[in-house]
Amino acid sequence: MLTPELDSTSPQPLYEQLYYYLRGEIEHGALAPGEKLPSKRNLASSAKLSVMTVERAYSQLTAEGYLRSEDRRGFFVEQVAAPGPSLPAEPTPKAAPPAAPAPQYQYDFATNVVDAEAFPFSTWAKLTREVLSSRDSALLSATDPQGVPELREAIVRHLYQFRGIRVQPSQIVVGAGSEMLLSLLVQLLGREQGYAVEDPGYRKTAQILRKNGAPVFPIPMDEGGIDVGRLEDSAASVVHVTPSHHYPLGIIMPISRRYALLHWAESAPERYIIEDDYDSEYRFTGRPIPALQGLDRAGRVIYLNTFTKSLSPSMRISYMVLPPLLAERYRKELYFYSSTVPSFEQYSLALFMQRGHLERHIWRTRKRYRLRRDALITAVKETGLTAYSRLSGADAGLHLLLTVQNGRRESDLIAAAAEAGVRINPVSACYDGPVPEAYLPTFILGYARMDEEHLTTACRLLQEGWQALP
Repeated sequence: MLTPELDSTSPQPLYEQLYYYLRGEIEHGALAPGEKLPSKRNLASSAKLSVMTVERAYSQLTAEGYLRSEDRRGFFVEQVAAPGPSLPAEPTPKAAPPAAPAPQYQYDFATNVVDAEAFPFSTWAKLTREVLSSRDSALLSATDPQGVPELREAIVRHLYQFRGIRVQPSQIVVGAGSEMLLSLLVQLLGREQGYAVEDPGYRKTAQILRKNGAPVFPIPMDEGGIDVGRLEDSAASVVHVTPSHHYPLGIIMPISRRYALLHWAESAPERYIIEDDYDSEYRFTGRPIPALQGLDRAGRVIYLNTFTKSLSPSMRISYMVLPPLLAERYRKELYFYSSTVPSFEQYSLALFMQRGHLERHIWRTRKRYRLRRDALITAVKETGLTAYSRLSGADAGLHLLLTVQNGRRESDLIAAAAEAGVRINPVSACYDGPVPEAYLPTFILGYARMDEEHLTTACRLLQEGWQALP
């Protein structure tokens, strides 16, 4: 019998207390793999909780891979393999052709955009004026190569509040975009290392690694994320992953796979995981998924994040969190690089975060994007697209996947959409290696920029264009 001791007077919600209790029981073996949990109603009754409280805790544990849900049977404990003993920490060692102009579309399901109208321009303008008047000539002086202390301290607080990550400002490096930081990491870790990437995945990652002279190994995905067995078989020592929300498939890596990935990293010296947490702020079901970095006890996870999704793609401010030994190596080997983000922008963003504006902005945009996600789901259903297609990936992120099963070739579907004035991007373009034989035409529908009316119209045009195919 489960006997959770919950404190109704605590500021922590009851469902979170129940979630942590059950997670601890699973991780410590008190709840064995395959064991059936009490029904939501029975546990709610015995623990004197609401059914909704139990449901939220069960749903979060299911999303993270601690539980599995079986229709009409209930919830069962999954196998969770904890990472093996850590190895001793290693000592710190002494042109492509220009693209053609993109065609113009009336409706574009792009993913590299945000809703510009949601940006708090007046607040940002006020803060920038304050920075100009208070910082004065200091804005013209060179800044710390890792980023101004105020911004790094604000990032530390943000990571703890939003992701439960505990780090020090000395571990943070601020840079002008994740792409630049990834290039720095290749220099820090070594070009001779093999770098694994998710396949499919964000294609630019592999391109940046190759341009920096690193060998790249595309690793296939399965329903739990990157295939760790195939990773073991590769010559890679570093792997780039998006465990909280895979791009483009939307997979949320379960806890057992996260532990397997950590075990891979700890099994040999100089193995590292680059965790790209690019849009973790936008999860619409349950609590945010814990970061892989928070499970790391051996200093093998490099955490990478950006403000381009929460604020604006044009605001090229990203950051990485280095394990302590790597942070020390960075200061010894790469500290000659100047900061790539102007101090004026760094101080402005620090003030924006310190005053709570970023948190409020994220909450407002999360609500707005949830409404747009729901509008897109409704539009796909009401326009008849679901007669021969299915949606997936609705729990998190700012895009959905539309898999089409009408016997048409993907290229014909793209051409018909373009003829109707709608731009759609296929998942097939995200493969670094060959596209699997079982692949069905699947499209990435980003919805951040389009309002509800435009989403409905775009879906109607897609339906009409595809129905008109001979």
